[in-house]
Amino acid sequence: MKWLSNILIIAGLLMVAWFGYSLYEQEQMHSVTLAQAEEAVQTIRESTEEQAEIDRQQLIDQFEAEQHEAVGILRVPRIDRSIGIVEGTDPDALDLGVGHMSSTAFPGQGEQIVLSGHRDTVFRNFAELEIGDEFIVEMPYGTFTYEIRETEIVDADDTSVVRQMGEEVLVVSTCYPFNYVGSAPERFVFYAYPVD
Repeated sequence: MKWLSNILIIAGLLMVAWFGYSLYEQEQMHSVTLAQAEEAVQTIRESTEEQAEIDRQQLIDQFEAEQHEAVGILRVPRIDRSIGIVEGTDPDALDLGVGHMSSTAFPGQGEQIVLSGHRDTVFRNFAELEIGDEFIVEMPYGTFTYEIRETEIVDADDTSVVRQMGEEVLVVSTCYPFNYVGSAPERFVFYAYPVD
């Protein structure tokens, strides 16, 4: 029986080591994505400042991104987090940072913007957010501030959250419950509106 307890202890240690390495690897990937996003935002801003004759709204309306490209930065002041935003919401994109759903608008385009992320990596501590807290989105063409006004919990397969809203709304979603182990059955959705 002693050999069985030794095997279980070794198996437990190996699992802890594997989870620790996975968490470390995720943090490293998100750091790279944030650095890429900061560089992209700064580079494009500098080039557009040199072309002052270009209309800012034209830049906003024409903005496009390639799949998995770092496009901006999501800042969450309440929990002191800055996270790189990448284009796409497939598993590879979500491993890199916050994913922007390609079928939705970008900040400043006057329609629904959907950002998604994992609750246990990029959106860790999002359970602390409350109505009135802000999301700040930095894009190459400007900075946009949104205030959380509503939240809801929906089933994981509920696609009604993604829709035309007739106004600019930042929709941020993540898996729920926040402390759930494994594939969560629901999604927690924040609805944030532009701050004038």
